[in-house]
Amino acid sequence: MKIAFLLPSAYGMRGDVRAMLNLAGGLASRHEVEVVSVRRARETPFFPVDRQVTLRWLVDARPGVHHLLPRGQVRTEVALWRMLRGLRADVLVTTRPSLSVQAARHAPRDVVRIAREWGRPSVAGPVRRFYPRLDAVVTSTAARRDEWVRLLDDDLSVHVIPDALPGTPWPRSRMDNRIVSAGGRLVPGKSYDQLVRAFAIVADKRPDWRLRLYGGGPEERRLRALVRDLDLHNHVYFMGTTPDLPGEFAKASIVAVPSRHELLGMTVIEALSCGVPVVGFAGSRGPAEFLRPDRDSVLVQEGEGGDAEPLACALLTLVDDERRRMKLAAGALETASAHAAPSVAVRWEELMYGLRSRP
Repeated sequence: MKIAFLLPSAYGMRGDVRAMLNLAGGLASRHEVEVVSVRRARETPFFPVDRQVTLRWLVDARPGVHHLLPRGQVRTEVALWRMLRGLRADVLVTTRPSLSVQAARHAPRDVVRIAREWGRPSVAGPVRRFYPRLDAVVTSTAARRDEWVRLLDDDLSVHVIPDALPGTPWPRSRMDNRIVSAGGRLVPGKSYDQLVRAFAIVADKRPDWRLRLYGGGPEERRLRALVRDLDLHNHVYFMGTTPDLPGEFAKASIVAVPSRHELLGMTVIEALSCGVPVVGFAGSRGPAEFLRPDRDSVLVQEGEGGDAEPLACALLTLVDDERRRMKLAAGALETASAHAAPSVAVRWEELMYGLRSRP
């Protein structure tokens, strides 16, 4: 099969980009796989792309690049329309509702069109109107599937296939470093400020432990000020962005995921693949969707008024109990095995072949 993945940008550092590049690599050993990036904003992709995968872009948005058409949405829409109308592929996988709507409208009808979804669209009108023209929707969790089934009123089949980890050997933590790590975009919804406050309690009781924060974003300045105000400059370190987050997680003994709305679970999955237990908040939309509490993780209820005490207690529980950390680490590897690129690719293949064989 010739399989095309359509991404808003394959050059960014988002978790969904990482997941789709991993999947593309997993399929490329048996199929002709192409990743189409609507925009190109930098010279090379942030995450590695398998050598067997073809990568191309539609609009070059790098600084200093001149275009015939005016800047902005018009140029992007024209380029996307041309690409979809001229697409030569057996299967097209789109990764954003706006792209899926355009694929439903303009991609050739003999192409199997699958929408890969991580959340629920804020504007449901175009989705209800155009998604029935697609062949399927794929979500990463059962909870997301149920939302899409309700939204589409059984007009389209919805399937659950987990995100894929890289096909290469995963780094493995030795679980002997007194390090708690966290990674992702430093934005308000990720609640890194609560993690910093929780770690202030941990550092007061166990001063030999350290917190490493990986990533960047608009919250970084405020978080740095919070670290300074709490006198944690010897305990909390801002490590910057990295294309190899699993390699950094493998240096830790605990990974903290303070987000309450972890729509993209790659951070969680990558931590598990390193054999590192996860600590986070329980809840239907948090990291619990990707975890098995008490088998690979410790999840707590959020404290009232942003109280950091519950998260601090969960961290201290694992800090002080090496035996439990090791048990959860083994469970983490077991959970991660379901996300191995080869097994995830097989599930996608079964879906694609099934959709192509329909009358």
